[in-house]
Amino acid sequence: MLDVKILRDNFEATVEALGNRGVARETVEEWRDLDEKRRQLIMKTEQDKQYRNTVSEQIAQLKRQKEDASAAIADMKQVGENIKILDQEIAEITEKIDYIATRVPNIADASVPVGDDEEGNVEVRRHGTPRAFTFQPKPHWEIAEDLGILDFERGAKVSGSRFLYYKGMGARLERALYNYMLDMHTEKHGYTEVIPPYLVNEKAMFGTGNFPKFKEDVFQLDDERKLTLIPTAEVPLTNYYANEILDQADLPIYFTALSPSFRSEAGSAGRDTRGLIRLHQFNKVEMVKFSAPETSFDELEKMTDDAEDILRGLELPYRTIVLCTGDMGFSSAKTYDIEVWIPAQDTYREISSCSNCVDFQARRAKIRYRNEETGKVELLHTLNGSGVAVGRTVAAILENFQEADGSVSIPKALIPYMNGVTRISKD
Repeated sequence: MLDVKILRDNFEATVEALGNRGVARETVEEWRDLDEKRRQLIMKTEQDKQYRNTVSEQIAQLKRQKEDASAAIADMKQVGENIKILDQEIAEITEKIDYIATRVPNIADASVPVGDDEEGNVEVRRHGTPRAFTFQPKPHWEIAEDLGILDFERGAKVSGSRFLYYKGMGARLERALYNYMLDMHTEKHGYTEVIPPYLVNEKAMFGTGNFPKFKEDVFQLDDERKLTLIPTAEVPLTNYYANEILDQADLPIYFTALSPSFRSEAGSAGRDTRGLIRLHQFNKVEMVKFSAPETSFDELEKMTDDAEDILRGLELPYRTIVLCTGDMGFSSAKTYDIEVWIPAQDTYREISSCSNCVDFQARRAKIRYRNEETGKVELLHTLNGSGVAVGRTVAAILENFQEADGSVSIPKALIPYMNGVTRISKD
């Protein structure tokens, strides 16, 4: 959530910045006007309350002196009614302000390219050369079904479309991958491993910016608790310190977690209907950081490299792009997407998204730290990134390491996690 002070101090700059994020000028003007009206009403009601307190003292004095206080009492009754009306009006305006403020996205950092959609994204680097096949590469779902390691048909029978079963060496490959990722992040990159809750409350979803705007994207329990299946471990990890004040000396803090992610994929009808690219349930290793503001963008670069390091270790070709203003996530101030090469599609597909949300989530979740120099309590910066999506990594390995006979070689880094298995084949 944005600091309302930016409207008061830098209105035109805010209009432009939010316009780059798709927010209409009229929305920002309405927000500003409501904020100004609310401040005026608050000043008025505070004056009335101060006047009421003063006259109440005078009434008490008159009564002690056995003098007539009826006129003052009648006056105070009217003042009380006025205060009640003003407080109600303030509450109604506050509700309108909150509606706008909780649905306005974060402002992009100055280094982010301006653009309307993914066409405005900018590639910043590539690693590895896509393999030149001597045969026509198959899509990963065909490879997996031929090997009997993924079962989409029975997944759909039991749960519906976009669900599946991992079987045998498919399950082993998935397990090897997330153990490899967790070991890399904890032993090499310095993250603390966490096993978080997979169900969270509405406050937690609000804290990360998923609620109220994106309720259609999740699966929520239909009971009085309104718990939500997490769309990513970012939600419970970021909210770990909700409503707390940290010591600056403890920053930065790094968390990593393996968790299932549950997404309704609203609006994705007809897209990636086959395979592992777009599912309702998938495993992901998440990275979350809590940083002092002055170092958060350095931490974003490190986090992105941590995700890239996973792909380098697996010998998978990838490219990294910086998302433009029109393609960024709601809470992000700057995002790098890492896209892995998918041979059967002859293109790169997203496998990780690393974002610096600056103080946007921290303001919503009330995550703060005490500045060592000033002693003041300030909002810290939160960052999150996929480290990485496990199912999409399975897809990338199956396609990039497939052989002409239908088998799949195992990347060298994974062989110890596969108990020495170097190839998945029908035999």
